[in-house]
Amino acid sequence: MDMNSTATAMRDKVSKASDMPAVRANPKSPVMAYNEWDPLEEVIVGRLEGATIPSAHVTVTFNLPQTAAKLYRLAAGYRYPGWMKKLAQKELDGFIAILEGEGVKVRRPDLINHKAWYRSPNWSSRGFCVACPRDGFMVVGDEIIESPMCWRSRYFEGDAYRSLFKEYFNAGARWTSAPRPQLTDDLFDYKFRIPEKGEPIRYVVNEFEPVFDAADFVRCGRDIFVTRSNVTNLAGIEWLRRHLGDQYRVTEIESRCRQPMHIDSSFLPLAPGKVLVNPDYIDVERLPPMFKKWDVLIAPRPDPVEGVMSQISMCSPWTSINVLSITEKKIIVERTQPTLIKAFKDWGFEPIPCDFLSYGPFGGAFHCATLDVRRRGTLQSYF
Repeated sequence: MDMNSTATAMRDKVSKASDMPAVRANPKSPVMAYNEWDPLEEVIVGRLEGATIPSAHVTVTFNLPQTAAKLYRLAAGYRYPGWMKKLAQKELDGFIAILEGEGVKVRRPDLINHKAWYRSPNWSSRGFCVACPRDGFMVVGDEIIESPMCWRSRYFEGDAYRSLFKEYFNAGARWTSAPRPQLTDDLFDYKFRIPEKGEPIRYVVNEFEPVFDAADFVRCGRDIFVTRSNVTNLAGIEWLRRHLGDQYRVTEIESRCRQPMHIDSSFLPLAPGKVLVNPDYIDVERLPPMFKKWDVLIAPRPDPVEGVMSQISMCSPWTSINVLSITEKKIIVERTQPTLIKAFKDWGFEPIPCDFLSYGPFGGAFHCATLDVRRRGTLQSYF
C-alpha cells in the first residue's frame, strides 16, 4: 500500500474516546497543554532581533502572497530594515504586556545569528528568525515535539529554544524531535506553479521524506486536526500519527487554499463545541461528521487594512483569524478587525484588541507568535 492509501485508511479509521488507552503524563511537568483554550499559564513568545529575510527557495516563494514574494526574493539574505523591526517590536511589546497583565508567564527564545551561512553536503542557506515558535514546535500533554520543517532557512531555528527546552526537560517534561530531514532537491517540485481557481490543489513538497510545520496542527484534547500543505506532507502527518499512537486521533481537514500553509488561519477550535472556520479555505459541508454537534463559527471576511506593512506581509489577509485564546472566553484579536471583534462578542467571547499588523512581514500573527507551554486543564474528549 502506498503512502497516500495508508494515510487515507488511517484517516478514515474512527475510534471512540472510550476505546483509547489512558495517556500517561508526568503531573509535575512544567509543560502541559492539551488544547487551544484552557487557561493559559505559561507561553513562549517569539523574537525579532537579528531577523533575516529568508534565502530564496521554492518553498518560500510559493508560500507568500505574490506581490510580497517578488520583494522577498530580491532582498533574500539581507537583514530586515530597522524601521520594520521597530514598528513590529513596539506591537510585540504591547502583546507581551497584555499576556503578562492577564497573569501569563512569558518566556523568550535565545538570540542566535540568523544571517550566518550554513551548509549541508547538498545545499546552503542563511537563517530566518524566531518570530513564530508555533511553526517549529508542538506541545501535546507533557511532551515538546520538534517538527521537521521544510524551509532550509529554518533548519537550525531550534537552537534558539535549546536552553528553554533543557530547563523543561530537567524539570520533568518529555522532549522529542521528529527525524531531521535531508531537504535535498528530491523533496521539492521546482516546476511548481500556483493552481488556477478551479484546478486541483497541488503542493511544493512531495512524499520523499516526512516534513511538517507544527502550525499545521491544532489540538482538541484527544483529537488533533491537521491540514496538508506546502510545508506538511502526508508522510509528516503519518509520522506524527504513529508517534502519538492510539492515545490520540489525528484527523485531516481538507483545505482548498491554493497556497496552503498552516491551519490556524483556516480552522481553529476556540472552546468546547466551538470552532472558527475560514469559509474561503474550508468547505463547511465537508467537515468531518464529528463536528455536526458543534457550533461552526463562520469567520467574517477580513476588514481591509491600509499601509505598507499590509502590502509586504508574508501572510494572507486571513491571518485576521490567527487569534490566541487566553481562556475559553478571552481571545486576543487584531485591533484593525472590528467586524471580527463584533462577531466574537456576538458569539459570547471577550475579545481583547491588540495592534499586531506589523508582525506580518516576519511570518504571522498571535497564534503563530506563541507556543503555549502550559494550560490549566485536563485531557478530555470533546466528541
